[in-house]
This record gives sequence, C-alpha cells and structure tokens, in this order.
Amino acid sequence: MPDPQLPPLSHLQFLVLGVLLTEDQPGRAVRDAVAEYGVRRSGAAFYQLMARLERDGVVEGWYASLQVGDQSVMERRYRITARGRRAWNATRAFNDAVAARHRREELSDA
Repeated sequence: MPDPQLPPLSHLQFLVLGVLLTEDQPGRAVRDAVAEYGVRRSGAAFYQLMARLERDGVVEGWYASLQVGDQSVMERRYRITARGRRAWNATRAFNDAVAARHRREELSDA
C-alpha cells in the first residue's frame, strides 16, 4: 500500500471547518464550539487563525450588522468554501485510512 500523503489541514483547522460544514456561523459561535473540545484561544489568536483560513481560501468571512437591544453592532461571520470542503474531506479520508490501517494491524497481532 502506498504511503498516504499528510492531510491538508491541522487538527484545529479540521475542527473549525467541521463546525462550518452545515451552515455559516458567527465567529463567537465557532469559538464556543471549538472550546467544547477543550481548545481555548484568545480572541486575537482565534481571529488570526480565521484570517489564515480566509487567506488560504477555505473559509469566507464577512461582517454582518446585528441588532442588540437598541444598538447596532457588527459581527464577523464565516462559511466554508468548496475548497474548504475538499480539504476537510481529504483530511477526514486520511484520518480514516490511518485508523483503518491501525485496526488491521491490531487484529493481525491478536
């Protein structure tokens, strides 16, 4: 079996894109979802990560106006791109292949 290529995404990038697979989300919701997996980032570090994902073309970000009480605020929102879906699927396939390979090795050692 040929050696599989390393996945295109880090575990954190994979997690963020996984959060965005079903629908676009505000940045705070993405941050909260990632935190549920034990990943804590400062606001600055999180938005740097998102900026890199935008630069790489795997997410799109934009500002949307949001009404909070009687005040209008701008909220950063994100969606996964087609390129991001391909990268997420390639990373998932890599992880699945590695897991399957190790399951086979465990079974053969039994």
